[in-house]
This record gives sequence, structure tokens and C-alpha cells, in this order.
Amino acid sequence: MTLKDKLVAQRIYFLLAALFVTSLVVSNLIFQKFFYWYPFELSVFGTKFFEISVGILPYPVTFLITDLISEIYGKKRANDVVVVGIFASLFSLLIVLISNHVPATSWSPVDDGLFTKVFGSTAIAVTASMMAYLFAQFIDIQIFHFWKRLTKGKHLWLRNNFSTFSSQFVDTFTILILLCSFEIIAWERFYGLLLSGFLFKVLIAVCDTPFLYLGVYLFKKRFRLKTNEEIDLL
Repeated sequence: MTLKDKLVAQRIYFLLAALFVTSLVVSNLIFQKFFYWYPFELSVFGTKFFEISVGILPYPVTFLITDLISEIYGKKRANDVVVVGIFASLFSLLIVLISNHVPATSWSPVDDGLFTKVFGSTAIAVTASMMAYLFAQFIDIQIFHFWKRLTKGKHLWLRNNFSTFSSQFVDTFTILILLCSFEIIAWERFYGLLLSGFLFKVLIAVCDTPFLYLGVYLFKKRFRLKTNEEIDLL
């Protein structure tokens, strides 16, 4: 690979990392709003099916990006992005905590009470999300590369979906356990939200498989990569 190609590959890597971090931080900040996505009327465990947090909307993007980076740049680069996401989440948490303690002016469109109501649980949410995220992302990357080695770089759909299904269940289960434990969400909604959240993420994972194939195809065509070949940015 030429020096020019490596520079282009590096820029794309940074863009993917930026999109990953943005999706992760935003999902932590907007989680308190819930919506009802209703392809059909059905309730499970007292909760309407696909009654889920808006924080779930950008989160699947992170798994698509880590799978793409794992496939093209390798396991180490994917883990690097995960670590960067952790620091970004911690920094955003620090900013929110400081902002919550700064007194609002009398004419501020958002007063202290409203700000605390919206962002007051952010510390707990980010902590819960961080723990779930750590488990889920590292599991996703490990399983992805296990199947990549086993299939010798073939059957991309298999490792993409198997890794995402496993990691998304871990993510959904862990974050709900923590949010219910801190009484942000009632325990009676646990099983319904677990099933709805997991199945929604599975559905998104299946839908994003063609986009992963497209991304891998464009990378391999642009950088003339062979099967199972990865880009070394060093």
C-alpha cells in the first residue's frame, strides 16, 4: 500500500472513530425519553412491545462501526476506538455534572430544576451505559474475530450477526439491571424492556448487514485488499 493510500485510510479511520464517539455520547445523554414504535399491537410483561428509549437509536451505529473497523483495520484498532469512547463518555459526564451545579440566571430559558430533571440522572445512566458498553463492545470484537479466524475471513454476515446478537443482549441486560437497581426504571418493566430492547437491536443488526457488506466492499475495492487482509496504519 502506498503512503497516499495509508493517509486516506487513516483519515477514514478517524472519521469512523468520530462517528462512533458521537453516537455513544449522544445515546447516553438522550436516554430518558422513551417512545413506542408500533409495527403491531402487542404487550409483553406489561410493557408495550418496542416501547424503548430513544438512546437506543444511535447505539447500534457503534456496533456497525466496530465491526467495520474490525474487518478492515483489525482487532487492535477496534479496541482503540472502544477505549476512546470510554474517555469521551467520562469527559461528557464531567461537563454535565459541572453544568448541573452552576446556578442558572433568572432569565435562563432552562432553569436549574428543568436541567436537573433532564440531566440529573446522567451520572447513573453514563455509569450504567459504560459498564454495559465495556462488556458488550469487547465481547462483540472478541466474537467477531473468533468467527473471522474460524471462517478464514469468509461469511461476513455470520460473524457480524453472531457477534452483535451476543453483545447486544449483554448490553441490554446489564444496563437495565443497573437502571432498575438505581430505581430510574421500575423493576416491573425490566423483562418487557429487555425483550423489546434486545429484539429491536437484533432487527437493526440484521438490517445493517447490507451496509457492512457495502462498506467492506468499498474498502477492499479502494485499497485493493484481499480476503482476510487488514490495513496496517503504522
